[in-house]
Amino acid sequence: MTDQIWRLDAGVGPLVATAVHDGHGARDEVTRHFALDDLARLREEDPFTGQWTAVAPIRVVGTRSRFEVDLNRPRDKAVYRAPDDAWGLTVWKDDPPSEMFDRSLSEYDAFYDAMRQLLGEIAEQHGHFFVFDLHTYNHRRGGPDGPVADPVGNPQVNIGTGTMDRQRWAPVVDAFLDALRSFDFPGGPLDVRENVKFQGGNWPRWIHETFPDTGIAVAIEFKKFFMDEWSGTPDSSAVEAIGAALNSTAPAVLSAMQKL
Repeated sequence: MTDQIWRLDAGVGPLVATAVHDGHGARDEVTRHFALDDLARLREEDPFTGQWTAVAPIRVVGTRSRFEVDLNRPRDKAVYRAPDDAWGLTVWKDDPPSEMFDRSLSEYDAFYDAMRQLLGEIAEQHGHFFVFDLHTYNHRRGGPDGPVADPVGNPQVNIGTGTMDRQRWAPVVDAFLDALRSFDFPGGPLDVRENVKFQGGNWPRWIHETFPDTGIAVAIEFKKFFMDEWSGTPDSSAVEAIGAALNSTAPAVLSAMQKL
């Protein structure tokens, strides 16, 4: 039997928020083989994205670490076998049995099967749906006292739209972008740019390929300016402000979708 590696809060409406990298846990058989400690794994995960899924009534939150199985990568890359798969990190202290990876991929398959059913039902009921695909990314890879990455290529919020028919869904995507940029964020408007750092991973790509006429999935990557990415310590006020900024976009997205 395959464990369910996500949590679903099934509300009503065409808005869905997902946080597939929010999880930190792992199966016991996987944990035994990890070479990385908790903090090293957390550094590459997306903490607080589960909290931000409050932007939508339908919420899907991953409960397992991406180091067990990465739901935002193609199936053949969904388990990290070598350092090149994981930012140069040595994930395993030995050579785990292939059966362990097979069980992780069974979890992956179960997730995508469930999402096909869930999103299909939403599309049938509402005609279209919009997915807030929530992520975070590091910008101090040189160490806790190292330099921050150049802001020119590292916006506070990177919006990935590279997996969609951007022209077709422009009214909805632009409404989202305009609302996020205009939010009265503490310290000044958020630096929100499109396809600078990331264009979107396998999860939104799969949505657009599976639901080409009904699915709109925007990959939203927040730079970890709201936390210390090395210690994991958050700035609670910034975390809450990001949640409020996201929440402010929902009415604009709904309004634009109603005009499709």
